[in-house]
Amino acid sequence: LKSNPSNNEEKEAQTQLTKSDELQRLHSQALSAYQQEDYEAAISLLDEILAVCVWDAELRELRAECYIKEGEPSKAISDLKAAAKLKNDNTEAFYKISRIYYQLGDHELSLSEVRECLKLDQDHKQCFSLYKQVKKLNKQIESAEEFIREGRYEDAINKYDSVMKTERDVPIYATRAKERICHCLSKNQQATEAIKVCTEVLQLEPTNVNALKDRAEAYLLEDLYEE
Repeated sequence: LKSNPSNNEEKEAQTQLTKSDELQRLHSQALSAYQQEDYEAAISLLDEILAVCVWDAELRELRAECYIKEGEPSKAISDLKAAAKLKNDNTEAFYKISRIYYQLGDHELSLSEVRECLKLDQDHKQCFSLYKQVKKLNKQIESAEEFIREGRYEDAINKYDSVMKTERDVPIYATRAKERICHCLSKNQQATEAIKVCTEVLQLEPTNVNALKDRAEAYLLEDLYEE
């Protein structure tokens, strides 16, 4: 405008400058809210900024952190995936996405995302450590499922016991392993054990359809028709 003044353009420029100042103010407030651990307020402010600054990877990463703190992992994944595309060699985003999927019990997607991290940096320590853990767990689960398909239920039970030893810190894997052990015991006509393990699963997840079906089959084996 200084080089080529014009009334129309000056009005537009002033509007944009005012908008820019407002966004910077919102950004300061969002950072302040995040530092004060008021993540809900930070998300609300970041929503306003990202409606204008759609392609800002760092703002998306900050909002993802807020979503994680607020217990909304799927929304965090959405922002992190965008950040991974917007910023070159964003190993950190791939690592965080992989971690979230792993915590949610989706070991296959976790493995896929951590591989993307290692494609960008094969020496990335956090990604390599996570990769080894997820790969080992993934292999055990695949092997156990193969045994089930072959009707080798004892082998599958042993393999799922190994899964629970491999991952002790993320409860969903123990629950899923018990659900599959309950299935194997029921199929193997070990009714008493099946009822016990299925009940353990149903205490954690009362509406687990697979455990309900497998426990019903076990009750039939014991002639417990009312149950």
